[in-house]
Amino acid sequence: MFTAIIFIAVIGVLVLVHEFGHFLFAKRAGMKVEEFGFGFPPRLVSFKKGETRYSLNWIPFGGFVKILGEDGDERGPRSFASAPFGQRMMVIVAGVAMNFLLAALLLVIVNFFGLRIGLAEDKTAGATNLQVQVIDVSKDSPAYTAGLQPLDAIVGYTQDGQSIKISSTKDVQRITGEHLGQPLSLQIGRGGEIKVITVTPRINPPEGQGALGISLALTGVVTYPWYESIWRGVFDAIVLTWATIQGYYTLLKTLFVHGKLMAEVSGPIGIASLTGQAARVGINYLLQFVAMISINLAVLNIIPFPALDGGRGLILIVEKLKGSPVHKKTEMLVNMVGFYALIMLMLYITYKDISKFFYK
Repeated sequence: MFTAIIFIAVIGVLVLVHEFGHFLFAKRAGMKVEEFGFGFPPRLVSFKKGETRYSLNWIPFGGFVKILGEDGDERGPRSFASAPFGQRMMVIVAGVAMNFLLAALLLVIVNFFGLRIGLAEDKTAGATNLQVQVIDVSKDSPAYTAGLQPLDAIVGYTQDGQSIKISSTKDVQRITGEHLGQPLSLQIGRGGEIKVITVTPRINPPEGQGALGISLALTGVVTYPWYESIWRGVFDAIVLTWATIQGYYTLLKTLFVHGKLMAEVSGPIGIASLTGQAARVGINYLLQFVAMISINLAVLNIIPFPALDGGRGLILIVEKLKGSPVHKKTEMLVNMVGFYALIMLMLYITYKDISKFFYK
């Protein structure tokens, strides 16, 4: 229930911010906005202010903006279809811009109140709350079987009835080597609680994996003054955007060239699970995670694919180059095919999520 509530809230905020960008720029361009809704119909309550109806709807995933003439049928003086090319393009990309700005703002806050980052073992000056954290857990490894999870902190271990603190990744490597083939009681920090997990390091691990089957990093919380947090937050958002673009390029290349979907891709169920994990670890983790999802939403929407903002922008560019509107039946057909393709992809990813999280 906790994960579901956090996930709905996060997705709601991200999509609402995206749609607010369309709403704001449409208003600034003088277009008639017929409705701005939170969630999707059927309506729960609504009221009208000026010419725009504001609604709260039953399905709590995001929101929508209804602009006069956005489907091209209405070409009145204040319709989307009658606006200049530049104004229409600004309205389309405004949602993407708002998602980027939201991510930058969240990263500014995280930098100011404390950002947990990976540290070199010999460069921990200025960092607080040092932890040896699990970054990745290999499937079917001893750690996986024992229940270790990414973001777990290995804070200590028990030997001869005594609790011994762990302060570096080398400590973990050392005690693992001392307990090959023997049960090892690890003290794990997770969600503000300490759990004891017993794991048996394997003697002959597969190539590329260690005895436990985990990747570790020494992390610490680093804070910055407010003025430095601003440029660092924006810079972090830019770096994250570029990394996301590269990730989508690899994803699409693998999908269309090799006909395969990368194993790391997660759909709504996977994202919901990760959102819950981030929220349990701490508010800063959750804010960082929301910033990452916001950037992903921005980059995904700007891809020139039918039914996405990038696809709408591409149609505007084609219309500008050819000097006349694209035939509406053609546009509707292209968008319909693109929409169903996205739905099928989402269903497939959701199936993989269900297999991953419920049938381990």
